Amino acid sequence: MSYANAKDKKKGGKAKIFVLDTNIILHDFKSIRNFQDNDVVIPIAVLEELDKFKKGNDALSFNARGFMREIDLLSEGRMFGKTGVPIGKGRGNIKIEPNHPFPENLAALFLDDTQDHRILATAIWVRDNNPGRFTALVTKDINLRMKAKAAGMEAQDYLTDRVEEEKIANSQKELQEIDDAPAEVLQKLAYGADTAVDWKQLVKEKPAPNTLFKFGWSNETVTARFEPASERIILVNKKEAYGIRPRNIEQKFALDACLNPKIPLVSLTGGAGTGKTLIALASALEQEHEYDQIILSRPAITLGNQDIGFLPGDQKSKMAPYLQPLMDNLAVIKSQFRPSSKESLRIDALLNSEKLLITPLAYIRGRSLGKVFFIVDEAQNLTPHEIKTIITRAGEGTKMVFTGDIFQIDQPFLDQWSNGLTHLGEKMAGQALFQHVFLRKGERSEISELAAKLL
Repeated sequence: MSYANAKDKKKGGKAKIFVLDTNIILHDFKSIRNFQDNDVVIPIAVLEELDKFKKGNDALSFNARGFMREIDLLSEGRMFGKTGVPIGKGRGNIKIEPNHPFPENLAALFLDDTQDHRILATAIWVRDNNPGRFTALVTKDINLRMKAKAAGMEAQDYLTDRVEEEKIANSQKELQEIDDAPAEVLQKLAYGADTAVDWKQLVKEKPAPNTLFKFGWSNETVTARFEPASERIILVNKKEAYGIRPRNIEQKFALDACLNPKIPLVSLTGGAGTGKTLIALASALEQEHEYDQIILSRPAITLGNQDIGFLPGDQKSKMAPYLQPLMDNLAVIKSQFRPSSKESLRIDALLNSEKLLITPLAYIRGRSLGKVFFIVDEAQNLTPHEIKTIITRAGEGTKMVFTGDIFQIDQPFLDQWSNGLTHLGEKMAGQALFQHVFLRKGERSEISELAAKLL
């Protein structure tokens, strides 16, 4: 469902009308098919804005072009007319509506002639000319929603890919803590020959694949994971990757997931300084002989539709501001070794040969990623569609690690409920090929941890 009340009809069985803002289409170009049997209206001002995005290789341009193809296919040369054209079986109609001015009583409130105001004015006109039918403006722009409500116009967010609050909370509590497990079973788990036990010996219900456990035992803590293939709970030992050692239990689980070849898809979430990117990068370097290439990438958050090409300088200069945080993590790893050590020299060799490639996400669009360790940093700034596009490019032998903080989003039309990283965790939960770890404790420095808690 797109909305909590999308299926409800007004008295008399009249379909609702939803007027879409540009950002809905740029977020999900197939959104017009998510309103059940209700009608969808696209203001001309939206098409004018989409025209600015039709050229380019980023996700916004892809969605703009995809939507134009969608409505061209639906219209099939027909005029939209007064009622529009059918969207499909069991769905309503779609109509392109010319721009309309504000009614006289509202004209003085919106003096600036902007596209947002044109879209709002058209939505109000549609409502006023369809008495008896529920009409709402649908936009991810919080400011436009507030303007609409101030003008007495119903406004809603697009909720199709919004993850429920409860599921987000559960994703941060996936670590099960058990303090009353039998001591003899924990003894076998921690010090037995195969450091694994049948799940029935420790829990009553069969755990979901890759469920994480923290068992309290005397003065010790035993960490473990449910392995779906063997249906046993196995010990998770403290490991090291290219000089990086975990400093807390969550980091131990994160490092274990990144080093595990049986788990090709990993999601690491947590606040600043929790070690997400550092652990992923160290794990990749530790296993570099297993992969043809290590790619570190992150989305380049830019203004409007200006991509990296808008910046001055050559390609390296353009990329530097976006990639510096990744370089900083690489510098932390190199600092564990002497400059002349084989480990440090190996990192330089990997960079020079581009077996270790640090690049903006836009530069890997269209590639097929076979036998690659692929790290996507700041993944909370990706849409669900972008996350899907990236994962579906994974070839045989590829491992993907997505890192980010769902509460620190730089994209104006994404939030903690609708971003791609949240979507990934919710949709992939319980899959044997997927592991999610939420890192709680900041380890960057005492002052960093204090600021994260208090500021």
